[in-house]
Amino acid sequence: MRQLILESSINKGGETLEAIKNEVVQKDVVVSPWLEAWRTFRKNKLAVVGAFIVIFFITLAICAPLIAPEGINEQKLADRLQAPSSEHWFGTDDFGRDIFSRVIFGARISLWVGLLSVIGSMVVGCFLGIVAGYYGKWVDTIISRFFDIMLAFPSILLAIGIVAVLGPSLQNALIAIAIINVPNFGRLIRSKVLSVKEEEYIMAAKAIGMKNRRILFQHVLPNSMAPIIVQGTLAIATAIIEAAALGFLGLGAAAPNPEWGKMLADSKSFLIQAPWTMIFPGIAIMLTVLGFNLMGDGLRDALDPRMKN
Repeated sequence: MRQLILESSINKGGETLEAIKNEVVQKDVVVSPWLEAWRTFRKNKLAVVGAFIVIFFITLAICAPLIAPEGINEQKLADRLQAPSSEHWFGTDDFGRDIFSRVIFGARISLWVGLLSVIGSMVVGCFLGIVAGYYGKWVDTIISRFFDIMLAFPSILLAIGIVAVLGPSLQNALIAIAIINVPNFGRLIRSKVLSVKEEEYIMAAKAIGMKNRRILFQHVLPNSMAPIIVQGTLAIATAIIEAAALGFLGLGAAAPNPEWGKMLADSKSFLIQAPWTMIFPGIAIMLTVLGFNLMGDGLRDALDPRMKN
């Protein structure tokens, strides 16, 4: 009897040891940082909601010709300033144009301006920030003072000044928005590079004679991208607001382009008589910006090691 109990205990102990061994092996499996970030992002419900909003508006912009019931410049003066109905879901404007169709096509313009302006400012800002942080000394001083001068001006006023010099147009508004966001990316990646370049693998790369250009683009830049991705997502939201502000002031898209800011400017005279002409473009701007902000916050929590337990 004692022998049976002893053998049973040994078998159970063996099974327990085997389970512990398997658990240790599973914990030792290397998980990709990006996969881990994705898992963290999925757990953030607000971030997932933001991602769905962004995907919704991107899909809306891509499929605009298939979704819009009418042409964006199709005028029906007999139907001007009609309230929302089954025929015109968002009503009509002062020219009888379908607001629903114009809001859908407006997503193309706003997202296009937001994405391209952020990509431009990200490329220029990252290049200047990497050079300043890696080489330091007088190069860092000149670039940092350049960033300080640009940041001394309110961003929207600087954008207005640039568009006033270049001339009012959607393309020039895009350029202005890209320029005013360069210091944000430059200073962010400069601070990251200052810490990354002191890592042992960078010193090892220098010790074996690797050229600076190769170190910058193969080691420093990839290890500095996490905060840039987060900043880029949040910057798209800011760029959409700035594009709408320039359009509202008449410095962005010209008529009859259905840019959301321009639509708000055109409908301000009918705020009491036909409030739907301003409400729906405003809601589109709000939802798009909200989506990018929620998604950006989720990416920050997922990619920032300090936010993890």
